[in-house]
Amino acid sequence: MSESVYKIIEIVGTSPTSWEKAAAAAVERASQTLRDLRVAEICQQDVTIPDGKVEAYRVRLKVSFKFED
Repeated sequence: MSESVYKIIEIVGTSPTSWEKAAAAAVERASQTLRDLRVAEICQQDVTIPDGKVEAYRVRLKVSFKFED
């Protein structure tokens, strides 16, 4: 295996249903414009709570992708 270099960026996904769906939405969207995604690490989870009720689940992810030669 040869040496490789990866770039890591942070993205945020949201869902009205769950953190899992928020993470999946973020990865699916990122894969539309970034090639060769490798790993997504969940860094933070939170919810928005207007009027005392959960409105949206949010997930911050670090996503890595390989630099192209």
